[in-house]
Amino acid sequence: MANTLVRMLAALMCTLAAFADIVPVQNFDLQRMAGKWYLVGIATNAPWFVNHRANMKMGTATVVATDGGDLDLTYANIKDDGTCWRMTHLAQKTDTPGRFTFHSQVWNNDNDITIVDIIYDDFALIHNIKTKDGVSEVVDKLYSRSTDVSAAHQQKFTDFSSGNGVLPENIVILPKAAECAEA
Repeated sequence: MANTLVRMLAALMCTLAAFADIVPVQNFDLQRMAGKWYLVGIATNAPWFVNHRANMKMGTATVVATDGGDLDLTYANIKDDGTCWRMTHLAQKTDTPGRFTFHSQVWNNDNDITIVDIIYDDFALIHNIKTKDGVSEVVDKLYSRSTDVSAAHQQKFTDFSSGNGVLPENIVILPKAAECAEA
């Protein structure tokens, strides 16, 4: 247990140091990012993920560009009992295109999202720093326009997350799952 804690703390320190180098994709276009995405990969050393990664499945993320340039983001996943879990966040644009921030009322944390890489009709690599009570966690996500993502994009995701200090066992391509019905 102590060894695991030390490894997680070391990874977190590497992650925080690496965050200084995270920059958004050049020429980011929120309008082109809008639409339905599948959340196909997630990577984090956060304890909540470590405790639940075995039960996590692919879900959807719907991105809507607001008139003011903010990002309206809705996640949906089928739970084990067949019901649908949904969560929506309105992330405010920053002075840096491709970077957004929001406070989650559900989890009581602050989120700093950076769109690191994107091919608008194919995949997106998202980097999120979640901070609660002065403690930050990195959550990297791999989005795809389909439930299948290429080996090259999976490798890019793995390399990026590893470079941010995420342990290899905490970089997961999620298994496919049924989708929630449109709300």
